[in-house]
Amino acid sequence: MKRYAFIPVLALAAVLAPAAAQAQSRIPITAARIASAINGAGMQITADQVTLLADVAATAPSPVLLVESMQPLNGQRMKVRLSCADNAQCLPFLVLVRLGPSGAPSPTAAVAALRAEADPKSLVVRAGARATLLLDGAHVHIRIAVVCLESGAAGQTIRVASADHRQTYMARVVDQAVLKASL
Repeated sequence: MKRYAFIPVLALAAVLAPAAAQAQSRIPITAARIASAINGAGMQITADQVTLLADVAATAPSPVLLVESMQPLNGQRMKVRLSCADNAQCLPFLVLVRLGPSGAPSPTAAVAALRAEADPKSLVVRAGARATLLLDGAHVHIRIAVVCLESGAAGQTIRVASADHRQTYMARVVDQAVLKASL
């Protein structure tokens, strides 16, 4: 009976070994890299102004970061949502940015600069429009009727709400009536 006692231990080791190897290949995303991405979106900041809300890691050494949204919290801070250009490299994440009193843009100016990138004529969906959200996971595909909370151009990430407005999602605009997000 004793010789079968090691089989569950070996099976557990075989399952955990690839997960441990994959966890070691995670590379932290630094505040300097995040500040560089935010600077590219039009708001000049330093790495000292970035506060990470959680540890953020990527599977690549130098992922391309995209600023999805900027939301002013008060006169001195802003919440910024970022993601990797390649969704397989990292999950979307939030950071806080402290705005300096001298020479730093106001939160409303930074938000306006981010939204000015989309030409009003190129907007595909308008705030208040109804659309279909396609949520895709590894083995799950879900369609949800949603209401757009923001206007957006193709490829842009906007906020949408379920028809009853109980749940909100961040979704990428595909066309006039279709948005996509990942689970």
